Amino acid sequence: MKEVFNTASKVIITCNKRLSPFLQEEITELGYEIKRAFNTGVELHASINECIRLNLNLRTASQVLYEIGSFRANDPKELYDALVKIDWENIIPFDGYFTVTSNVHNETITTPLFANVKVKDAIVDRIKDKKGVRPDTGPDAHKTVIHLHWMEDRAEIFLDTSGETLAKHGYRKHPGKAPMLEALATSTIMATKWDGKSPFINPMCGSGTLAIEAALMSQKRMPGLYRMNYAFMHLIGYDEEVFFQERRLLKDKTEKTNLPPIIASDISKEAIEIAKINAQTAGVEHLITFEVCDFAETTVPTDPGVIMFNPEYGERLGVHSKLELTYKRVGDFMKQECKGYRGYVFTGNPDLAKKIGLKASRRFEFFNGKLDCRLLQYELYDGTKD
Repeated sequence: MKEVFNTASKVIITCNKRLSPFLQEEITELGYEIKRAFNTGVELHASINECIRLNLNLRTASQVLYEIGSFRANDPKELYDALVKIDWENIIPFDGYFTVTSNVHNETITTPLFANVKVKDAIVDRIKDKKGVRPDTGPDAHKTVIHLHWMEDRAEIFLDTSGETLAKHGYRKHPGKAPMLEALATSTIMATKWDGKSPFINPMCGSGTLAIEAALMSQKRMPGLYRMNYAFMHLIGYDEEVFFQERRLLKDKTEKTNLPPIIASDISKEAIEIAKINAQTAGVEHLITFEVCDFAETTVPTDPGVIMFNPEYGERLGVHSKLELTYKRVGDFMKQECKGYRGYVFTGNPDLAKKIGLKASRRFEFFNGKLDCRLLQYELYDGTKD
């Protein structure tokens, strides 16, 4: 078996639907060449040591998958026969622990769980045959994670170097009501092309995710600084010095001066308390001004920047008159109090969006969970457009 930490192979980096353009932007900025991009991720060529760097630096990704084999498999027996030939004893410690995840579309498989069991059996049988003992297995992704991608008669087996998803950035201990996933929050901010230097205003901030991600981005503070366990740490050949060297680089590039004003407000005192705790855990509480107030009373600095709302979407069928009024007030507030800013409203309710009463200059498509959403951009001109 090749020594995976220093040998480049096919790497698939996954992300939630519609986040791929932002993931591509991040990967290109890190200096990697993208071989292929698709709706839920990208493909590149890298070693696991390079995957360590990717895991620590990416804000919009979900998993970093390193391929260790691909083969034809028409049915579970062929899958098992191919997998048992891989020298797993050189990858997974015999006294270790692993879990299996999969993405399977094969007519002989009615449930992915059955495919997972075949993968687990092949690995356990191989290691037991070579070492006389077997590693533990289970559902938790806190140690080694093996991922099977099996489409029709084509199977690929990956080491999931991430384990727990990268889309959660590790600081949010109190999610609050209907929280926005961190990777999605980052992507929406990237969509605004905010420069990280001008003001970022987030009325209706809820549990504070948008404001916190903005603060982290302005500091160039990466998610890897909040996490001390990844699946790559549980593979044979892992050198912790590579990980700690990468963390030192992250610390060194963190900006501490000339940071922009970031203001987060919410009418709920409880929401602001939760947001403050999350910001404190992220180490950015001192960079955000929190205000308990109606959104229309939010402080808006005179220097123009970005103002972003993530209001309630309401029920999918039928629109609450109270929310209609809220959306209209959001439009009025942006038009009257935010001249010179670029305004953004993230919503999953197109009917309510019409009540804003302003013409969107751009629309970005996102999913929040399974809900089809839009980030609407408004140019809030000071005076007339001309």
